[in-house]
Amino acid sequence: MSKLTADIEANLELFVQETKQSKLVWGLKNVDGWLACDSSEFEESEVMPFWSSKEDAQKHNVEEWSDFEVLEIPLDIFVEDWLITLSEDGVLIGTNWNEQLEGKEVEPSDLAKLYL
Repeated sequence: MSKLTADIEANLELFVQETKQSKLVWGLKNVDGWLACDSSEFEESEVMPFWSSKEDAQKHNVEEWSDFEVLEIPLDIFVEDWLITLSEDGVLIGTNWNEQLEGKEVEPSDLAKLYL
């Protein structure tokens, strides 16, 4: 059972809390690379969604995203490598999108600060 709700701020807090505990971040990847979408909040911006649980990531592995695989990323690599690279590329992080594809879109540097 998913812990995600319509409260995207609470889902962001859950993302940080659960990833700190499990030391894992979950995303979707296919032969072309990791899933990235147009931002719903910011024009001309791209967002990469990530989840704090494999089960929540798998709920999105359907329809147009069914050719993706649910994969884990160790938290230390995500924070120390991914967030730096995505920040340089101007890509936002989508945290714990719920079943309505709603989730907080944050700057990678802002997300990294939540791990300090």
